[in-house]
Amino acid sequence: PELSLSFSVESRSCRHRNAQLQEAARRRLWALESDDTSVCALFKELSARLVCTQAHEDRFLLTFKTPEEVWKFSTYLTLGYVGTCLEQLLLAQEFWLDCALVEDTELRVTVDEEHLATIYMDLLLQEGVMGTHLGEFLTGAPGALIPPLTLSAGNFFCRAVPGVCKLEQEGEEGLQLCRNELVHVKSAGQDSRWEGMSLLTGQRGAVPVTALEPIADPFYQWFLRNYAVSFGLSQEISGTSPRAIVRGRCIATKDHRGAAWDELSFSKGDPIEIIGFFIPGLPWFVGKSLSTRSIGFVPTRHVKPEACEPLGKGFVFLSEEEKSPVLHMPCNGDEEHFATLLGDLAHTDITSVYRLEFLPDPTVVSLSLPEAALHGSKEIQVLQSWEEINDWATSSTSELSSPGSETAPATLEDVLLEKMDDLDYPKFFIDLNAGHMEDDDVFDPILTFLNQDSFVPSFQSFYDLSFSFLHSTFYGFSDEDELVLYLETSRNWAKRTRSVWAHVRLCFLLGKLCIKKLKLSQARVYFEEAMSVLDRGFGDLPLLAALHGSLASIYLKQNMKHKFSSLLGKTVTLLVCLPGRSFSSENELELLTYILRESIAVGNAPLEARICFLIVKLFLQLGRTEEVLPFLEHLQCLSTTWLSPGSRAGPLDATATLGYLYDKKCLPNIALASVRSFVPSSTKGTPTPIWRAGFVLQNASKLLGRQQLDRSSIPAVACLYLKQALQFCCESRAVPMQRTLCAILSRTYLQHSLLDGAIPYAARAAALAGVLGEEEAFESSLCLAWLYVLQRQPGPAGQLLQRLLRRCLRGTACETPHGAVHNLLAMALSAQGRLQEAAENFLRALHKAKEAGSCRNQAVALANLGQLSLSCGAAQLAELYLLWAVRLYSELQGRRETDAELAQVLLWLAQAMADRQRVEDAKLCYELALGFALKWQNLRSQLHVTERLCRFYSRVCPDLQACITYHEHWASLARQLQDRELEASGRQALSQLYQALGTPEALRQSLDCTKQSLRIFIDLQEAVKAAEAWLQAGKLYYLLQEDELVEMYFQAAIQTALKGDNLSLAMELYEKAGDTFFNGSRNRARAVEFYRGGAVPLARKLKATQTELRLFNKLAELQIGLQGYEKALEFATLAARLSLRVGE
Repeated sequence: PELSLSFSVESRSCRHRNAQLQEAARRRLWALESDDTSVCALFKELSARLVCTQAHEDRFLLTFKTPEEVWKFSTYLTLGYVGTCLEQLLLAQEFWLDCALVEDTELRVTVDEEHLATIYMDLLLQEGVMGTHLGEFLTGAPGALIPPLTLSAGNFFCRAVPGVCKLEQEGEEGLQLCRNELVHVKSAGQDSRWEGMSLLTGQRGAVPVTALEPIADPFYQWFLRNYAVSFGLSQEISGTSPRAIVRGRCIATKDHRGAAWDELSFSKGDPIEIIGFFIPGLPWFVGKSLSTRSIGFVPTRHVKPEACEPLGKGFVFLSEEEKSPVLHMPCNGDEEHFATLLGDLAHTDITSVYRLEFLPDPTVVSLSLPEAALHGSKEIQVLQSWEEINDWATSSTSELSSPGSETAPATLEDVLLEKMDDLDYPKFFIDLNAGHMEDDDVFDPILTFLNQDSFVPSFQSFYDLSFSFLHSTFYGFSDEDELVLYLETSRNWAKRTRSVWAHVRLCFLLGKLCIKKLKLSQARVYFEEAMSVLDRGFGDLPLLAALHGSLASIYLKQNMKHKFSSLLGKTVTLLVCLPGRSFSSENELELLTYILRESIAVGNAPLEARICFLIVKLFLQLGRTEEVLPFLEHLQCLSTTWLSPGSRAGPLDATATLGYLYDKKCLPNIALASVRSFVPSSTKGTPTPIWRAGFVLQNASKLLGRQQLDRSSIPAVACLYLKQALQFCCESRAVPMQRTLCAILSRTYLQHSLLDGAIPYAARAAALAGVLGEEEAFESSLCLAWLYVLQRQPGPAGQLLQRLLRRCLRGTACETPHGAVHNLLAMALSAQGRLQEAAENFLRALHKAKEAGSCRNQAVALANLGQLSLSCGAAQLAELYLLWAVRLYSELQGRRETDAELAQVLLWLAQAMADRQRVEDAKLCYELALGFALKWQNLRSQLHVTERLCRFYSRVCPDLQACITYHEHWASLARQLQDRELEASGRQALSQLYQALGTPEALRQSLDCTKQSLRIFIDLQEAVKAAEAWLQAGKLYYLLQEDELVEMYFQAAIQTALKGDNLSLAMELYEKAGDTFFNGSRNRARAVEFYRGGAVPLARKLKATQTELRLFNKLAELQIGLQGYEKALEFATLAARLSLRVGE
């Protein structure tokens, strides 16, 4: 079965389709239809298979072969990545340069989700019949709705249908189910009863089919299958009301006396402060009585939480402080990496390498977006005048800083953590001297340290995942066995001295070391001893949480159901409700997945999200990035689903981390889509706009087929994110990075031939560089001057270059930048018509290049002199300079940049030789230029040279066969560049060239070229060109003597014109069709129908008197040739009357 995916390019502000951009996307899709490699690759990355594109209907037809493909595609659909990826594919490069338009535009995709669910179910059934487990395929992608009661294979999960299961089970043997209970269906068939296992009790039995409904959420199916436990659910957690997670104060609704030391006693009406979070559905929360100041566990059923404050709008499941650890991972080291990458990208060699005059940039992308699509967009205003720029720069540079130095004020926690880094924590020497083991003075320091009744920062190393206490607290031991002996002895002393806190902490450390060696039973003994001794503990909540979590996870591993259940309620509270708690053991992962299983079973959505978040956090800390992806995707889907009205970001924006993970999995389209949807925040430690801009640049380059970012081709899709990074740097007054970003933006616009966009950023970069240093100012000013030269603004360019030249003369600058200024100044003077001064400056540049020993710069200066001579008509002098330049280039080791320059010099040399009638030499130069373009597979450069060769062989040195060869290459290049209009033009030209050969084989090739151009014109909805192509095909069929097809093509041409109400074109086509028969040797009488029946009525309707007169004259001549003299006289009489009327 196939899935139809439609797309619509819409305006966010107007909330309706943007017709111009929709048409541009449609044209791009038409261009891709002929070579759908990139479309197939995109949908393969999105886990779908492309059947075909239907550009005329703005849709794709997709299919899937495995449940995993449907699963992943559903995930990307839910997260919005499918539409974002299609934006990257279908919207042209110049669209991305209009940032206001980009921000206002969204490509929406539409699929039939019920049909997608049906496809998934069909594939799942096929896998089930073959005996394949569901868990091998599912990858955690919510979004599909599974139609109930359509399964015929096993290994899936269902819920008991409320109200049905009880009726079905009355009087029957089998598995007894409660309402909404989860059931693992082990075997299903066509019978009315399925074999299942209750997740609540672990019991197996037959279940009526009508009493079960498959779980709709795919993530649940995957999770329940892959994270099974050995015993049933505990029933400690209940389903949730619509209330969200809250914090603050609540009021006791009844008297309560704690049954254990850790439970809080209170009276009805007492105010209780919530320590951490209150999560509905949990049996306990940690509370502090405001009347007694005592802290303990509080039963959630005995308080009224309505007065509490939710964490935020909607279902927020984490605090602001908790966001950073999850979002910090992609920033770890990458922020600096991308800042360096941006710096490298902004670097230019303009001060050391001369520029060749108006060398066409092979990377320039042709602009084809309709102007109407860009009309009215409001770009970010950049400073236009030197005065504005200098004023702004002066006010912005009172403090130079790095990006992000001016961030949100640090929290108290940040300050304390910074202070902690400076503390000299106590360290204890492990003394195992036999004489000291019974000396209480030896152990007094460690017992005193560990017996503190509250948490101190130096205890944090005891509770982390990395066992850092082995190095931070103890030293002097050769192996861990010595440390264990020391801790055992210390524990014995703690017992003797009744140092409760020290006893508990030493038991905990000994238990952790046992876990490290996988001695779980021995660890359990230590932890149980600590729990039995503990008669207080809320002064050190991290210890209490770590102890409960470690012991409960061992109970779970060792299948000790009774002990586990008795401990679970309070353990869940300590693990889940205390924000910022550190994980103590990797074994907590199994405990968290068990709690997630329970939350799914009872439908406790806030708890589910909270646990999912903690699982993600733990996976990331453990570096298990392959396993974290399904959970993080599910968490992001939940966050997206729970968006509050008017908000663009959910409780957690994990798209940056997802992008990082997708990048590691080599999914560049999805990685780019994810990071593009990321909204940087002010939360400390999270990715900044600089990170996002660098990431987008890096991954967008991969989409262009480059493994490394190349400064010669900056992806246009990064433009918006570069501007947002620039705004961020302006706010933080990071002047060096501002200059870097301005330089990159300027180059981006330049590469797309938008000099009006490039110059303001270059000017801003020059102003910023002025406060950074002489070298930076000189480089940026020279870049600005070069842009003025390219934009044909020689006045401003000359003024700026004269200032730079004076600066060179005053200073001790080396000869290379001095020569670079002379070279650009010569171009500016040449554009002003001051040719003598231009020549002098080119010669000065040449002299400076010789002094500096730069072979390349000498070649460029000579080439520029040659081009100047050529423009003045001095072909012989031009040839001299250009030949000299070619010799110097030949001495250079061939690189892409120098070979591109050499190709241009060879074109100039070919023109000079052609002007001097040296045709064979000119031919050699042209073909050498093409050879260099082919060497580097530079399609744009090849196209440029091939166009010159086509003109050469058609005008200068007529050679029909050579002309055909190069036109074939031209059309092929246009096809590779996916420029369908250019390809159609090339095919039309080829058709005429083949027709000129006149042989039957050549006419067939001419017809084939015409049909190819016709298909393109139809796809592009170019009605006029399509009609002309229909007519041309008809003419060729006439020449091939296939008369049965001639009139069919002629009528198609005329109908195409009439459909568009283009009567003038239809009249012209009628006449041209008649001319084919009139001028031919066969069926000449057929011309009468086209002249008399078609063209003449339209000529009269359009009052085209001259055309009508010409038609009557042709008809008269035709009838004479056919010996129809009476009719000839009739037409001649009509022509005579008409000529008298028009005065001819």
